[in-house]
Amino acid sequence: MALPPKVYTWLCGLFASLGSIIFGYDLGVIAGVLPASDFIVRISFFGMIPVASLADIFGRRKTIQCGAAIYILGGALQTGAKNMDMMLAGRFFAGFGVGIMSDLAPLYQAEIAHPSIRGRLITLQQFMLGIGAFIASWVTYGASAGLKGTPEEWRVPLGIQIIPALPLLSFMLLLPESPRWLAAKGRMDEARATLARLHAHGDSNDPFISSQMEDIRVDLDKSRDIGESNWLELFTVPSNFRRLSLGYILQFSVQMTGVSAIQYYSTTMGFTSTRILLFQSINSVIALIGEACCVIWIDATGRRRPLIIGNIVSGMSFVVGSVLMARYPGTVHNTWVFNFFFSACIGPLSWAYPSETFSTRTRAKGTAITSSSSWISNFFIAQVTPKAFGAIGWKSACHSLFLK
Repeated sequence: MALPPKVYTWLCGLFASLGSIIFGYDLGVIAGVLPASDFIVRISFFGMIPVASLADIFGRRKTIQCGAAIYILGGALQTGAKNMDMMLAGRFFAGFGVGIMSDLAPLYQAEIAHPSIRGRLITLQQFMLGIGAFIASWVTYGASAGLKGTPEEWRVPLGIQIIPALPLLSFMLLLPESPRWLAAKGRMDEARATLARLHAHGDSNDPFISSQMEDIRVDLDKSRDIGESNWLELFTVPSNFRRLSLGYILQFSVQMTGVSAIQYYSTTMGFTSTRILLFQSINSVIALIGEACCVIWIDATGRRRPLIIGNIVSGMSFVVGSVLMARYPGTVHNTWVFNFFFSACIGPLSWAYPSETFSTRTRAKGTAITSSSSWISNFFIAQVTPKAFGAIGWKSACHSLFLK
């Protein structure tokens, strides 16, 4: 018996989100290896530069597969590393693969989703990222407790990161290609059949399918009148530049809230190494609950209101928590309120909003640029946070509040 269309679409989006689990797991594991935290951020940024062109040429599925293959190579090099050069080579390939997958997962989800579930499907990006971080935190905590002092203490967590990339590499082509990409390549019959499979039990004559195909045709006709898509039009066409600016500022400011500072530099906040791993594990559970709330409620609440409320609450809780940690070092629960509201409102929507605003013509290139801002701000945090903590301590939280 065939699956209901929305269930099938959900499963396709869920499978594509394995890339987000990899992203979250990678961040969770590397948080305990601070010398490499800014390195992975830098390489992930460069992974996003070619991804838009590759996705437009070869399709969404094959490019995601390419990211998974590169990531597996990086994971294997790290797991078997005999020296620092081999480890850094592994981080290079892993970061490049993460950059590709983290950009394309929400793009693919947006293009296959029914409008009624698009918000929930795209916010799976952050939810699955949270699952990856959840797994990583407990794996590293278990390895620290059970394998302490042995090479397996770091080899086991690094080796496990390869597991979710294997099915993504092996089975991604079993998923339907983006109907919008198929239409852009002139494969209109395939695009209609894919839409019908996703949303109408395979009925190509369904009124909704006809309506969607007409929207795609109109969009593509406008694009053909303008000419072939290029990077420059994102900056020269006012409507495109407005979308680009909003998405770029949103993703940049989201990382500047302080969430990455907590993740990367918790070990400098007055906790022992064993205790910080436990703290990160508990924090990952709270984040997962918040992200689940977002997936459930997002299509009912819209986009702007959760962003406004989430920024206000998380901003104030971040400052209060930082002050309390300065007065009472070693208190771990002060960041939990911040983490919940960030995960429920801010983080997921930073991926959903840009993917929904761009046209088919500019979506791949636009989301590549907006997503790159996340890595630029992460790199900035990785460089500045240790110096800020050393120079002004908890007062650095006030600057994060200002940047909201």
